[in-house]
This record gives sequence, C-alpha cells and structure tokens, in this order.
Amino acid sequence: AAALEALKQRACESVDLNAARLGALSRDIWSRPELAYAEHQAHDALTRFFSGGDLPGAAWAVQPRYKLGTAFRADWGTAAPRDPLRLAFLCEYDALPGLGHACGHNLIAEVGAAAALALKAALESLAEPVAVQITVLGTPAEEQGGGKIDLIKAGAFDGLDVVFMAHPSQENAAYLPDVAEHDVTVKYYGKASHAAAYPWEGVNALDAAVLAYNNLSVLRQQMKPTWRVHGEIFIKPNV
Repeated sequence: AAALEALKQRACESVDLNAARLGALSRDIWSRPELAYAEHQAHDALTRFFSGGDLPGAAWAVQPRYKLGTAFRADWGTAAPRDPLRLAFLCEYDALPGLGHACGHNLIAEVGAAAALALKAALESLAEPVAVQITVLGTPAEEQGGGKIDLIKAGAFDGLDVVFMAHPSQENAAYLPDVAEHDVTVKYYGKASHAAAYPWEGVNALDAAVLAYNNLSVLRQQMKPTWRVHGEIFIKPNV
C-alpha cells in the first residue's frame, strides 16, 4: 500500500511539474478550433509537445500522421524485457461547427497527455522496472466521421491491452456508462390522389410514418432501462 501511494504521489508531482506546459497545450488547441479530419494545427501542437526535449525523463517515440492525416502516436516503454503490458491514452481535438470546443476536446487532449506523463514518471521512479509500454493515440474526428473507427480498421489499436480516455463534465466520476449509437432512416412513399374527390385512391405516407413512430413510443414500455430510442419525422414538400 505504501509503495502504491508513493507511485500516486509521483504521478501527481509529474502533473504539477508539467502543469504550465499542459495548460498552454490546451489553450493552443482551444484558441484554434478545427473540424473533423482537418485538425492540422492541433495535430502539430500535440506532436511538438511529445517531441519536445524539455519534457522530463526519457524521450517519446512520436509518429506524426499515424494511419490518418491528423492522427498521431507517441510511445514510451520501460527497460524491462519481454512482453510488456500495453496501455494507451487517447487525445481528442476536433471541434464543433460554429461553436468551437464546446465539447471540451482541448481538455481531453490535455488530460490524455497529462495521464501519460504521470504514469511514465511513476514507472520511471521504480527501482526495478516493470514491463509496461505507454502509448498516446491522437484520435481525430470524434464529432463527425468516426475517426476511431477508421483507426481501428487501420490497425492502430492492435496489440493494446487497455485504453483510457477522460471526458470533461460538470461532475467528477471515474466511470460513466456509455451508449452506442446507430442511425436508421426509413422512407415512406405515398400515392397521390385528390383529397376531396378521390381520397380512397391515395396512400398517405405521413399516416404510415406517424403510426410507426407511435408504435415505437409504446414499445418503450418493454425496453430495458439502458436502451434509448429517439425519432424525427421529416416531411418533404412532395409527400
């Protein structure tokens, strides 16, 4: 227990030591918001951060434009031999259209970098090195496009044992449940007719859409508490 507390203390000291650098990194990303797949300045700021010679301890091996044009990877490993435990921290840095960093991705990037530096410092303080590799993955396009999906398909997450990411919130929490999202679009096609003279010859697409929406709403009674179903009805001028 005492040894673990000492490692935690060393990690906290590392965050304090690098606080000015980390804050400057976050403000740099926040002040220049960029949309999905176009985060060139944020990518460059983060790769400069991990390539900088002023960071304490051994150097990081940085791979700019890793798998994607605005993704990156930074690796550091202990001197312990054989198969290391591979831990990764994610940095997000894309912004919202018209709003900038309203979702706090500049803070996600800062926290990912801070956590990686803190763990590295704690491991470097050990008298006997343990086999651990730390990876920082810069993952663009969270808001639009699915940058992490692209990186998974490209093999960027292959070989990683545990991956961490923190998201800013109004509350402190070590764990929050996540909900996967999948979109479904259903198109209803009607048949035109004269609404007053020959309504029986027509097919009302809007009625079908409304009935489907109401049926899904009633179905919520039997859905599990963790399930979410939301819908919108869009009416085209010619329907």
